[in-house]
Amino acid sequence: MKIEQIYTGCLAQGAYYIECNGEAAVVDPLREVSPYLEKAKKDGARIKYVFETHFHADFVSGHLDLAKASGATIVYGPTAKPAFEAHIAKDGEEFKLGNITIQVIHTPGHTMESSCFLLKDETGKPTSLFSGDTLFIGDVGRPDLAQKVIAELTQEKLAAHLFESLRNKIMPLADDIIVYPAHGAGSACGKNMSKETTDTLGNQKKTNYALNPNLTKEGFIKEVLTGLVAPPAYFPLNVLMNIKGYDSIDEVLKRGQHKLGPAAFEAAANETGALVLDTRTPESFAQGFVPNSINIGIDGSFAPWVGTLIPDIKQQILLVTEPGREEEVITRLARVGYDYCIGYLDGGFEAWKKAGLETDSIRSITADELADIRAKNKDAHILDVRKKSEFDSEHVVDAENAPLDFINDALARINRKETYYVHCAGGYRSMIFVSTLRARGFDNLVDVKGGFKAIKETGKFKITDYVCPSTML
Repeated sequence: MKIEQIYTGCLAQGAYYIECNGEAAVVDPLREVSPYLEKAKKDGARIKYVFETHFHADFVSGHLDLAKASGATIVYGPTAKPAFEAHIAKDGEEFKLGNITIQVIHTPGHTMESSCFLLKDETGKPTSLFSGDTLFIGDVGRPDLAQKVIAELTQEKLAAHLFESLRNKIMPLADDIIVYPAHGAGSACGKNMSKETTDTLGNQKKTNYALNPNLTKEGFIKEVLTGLVAPPAYFPLNVLMNIKGYDSIDEVLKRGQHKLGPAAFEAAANETGALVLDTRTPESFAQGFVPNSINIGIDGSFAPWVGTLIPDIKQQILLVTEPGREEEVITRLARVGYDYCIGYLDGGFEAWKKAGLETDSIRSITADELADIRAKNKDAHILDVRKKSEFDSEHVVDAENAPLDFINDALARINRKETYYVHCAGGYRSMIFVSTLRARGFDNLVDVKGGFKAIKETGKFKITDYVCPSTML
């Protein structure tokens, strides 16, 4: 028997490949399915099942393409109503995979169809729990996402369901069972996930606040709902794609991998109203870019920020990438449902420059330069675009907080005539913020290289962990 976790860092998502005696199953696959097919081919195995723990909100699953390519049966838990052929399992139903058995445990709460899959070895002993978004390491799935799709499901009702699922279905299981969750730290599907991506259920019973046996239902509901921030706008749109279906990843890749020379790229941008997305590093982008493009670097938390900041999932997109990374970018866009990339700049930004077309740039300064500016002008605006929780933890005295997550809230508060020095934690998010506002006509934003880390390391700024409401933007 083989269990392999396939973890994708930019989505903090874990898919699972299980193989036993020539039969395989995949739990919660990503959109691109070739890795799973290759693993099965290497093992000489047939993919028999695609198990879906629930209708995912943070990514588009690869269940349809994988089932089509392999002949596998798609399996959901009770109450799921997909718009395509799938097996809707009963609570407790078992599926044979070689010499092992996988049992469905219906655990409503994160969503109503949410289910865990309990693996039993050749002797019938439960050994592994594929817990989806029901149980994470250190946390549980947030119970406010399904209400975005089904209005009558309040977050309080879902939290109550989750409490019962954990108490009656999960906590009675043996302590030595290994928990394999769908997400880890960094995912927006929970609020307090560990960086660890597996653990024993026994250890989770000791350390996970949601499994505290002394916690009442009322206390659990309050605890699990406290501190939740609004989910990214693309979440309910991904849920609908996972329920209703979507274009094949092959079609999406073919559509997106359309080479455009500089002149054709410029014409397409002007004629289609497509968003120009530059996925190079913040440092490269600052030095020069296609006017009105926005920067979301491919080497950071790319897909979640695309989903957070581009509200229309059907927005046409033109890409500027590092040459050779076009397919990677298109694939990662497709993971969160952005399927309408219509082409990329052949030769990247260097080709644009060589064509003699107009370019733009962003002023970027070091933390030491910012210190010199602040020494001469104590009223210089420092704009901290980290999350509110990061800002609350520690920040530069008199800095203003304008979280990138809620960039539209900052627009009315920023004076276009004033200069703002923008930083995040390390420089990735600040360039997204500055480029997005630059495309909207805000020309007086300066990026601070290295972010808060570099600022703190200078030792030239007063840092506080006290939040004064009057300084928050």
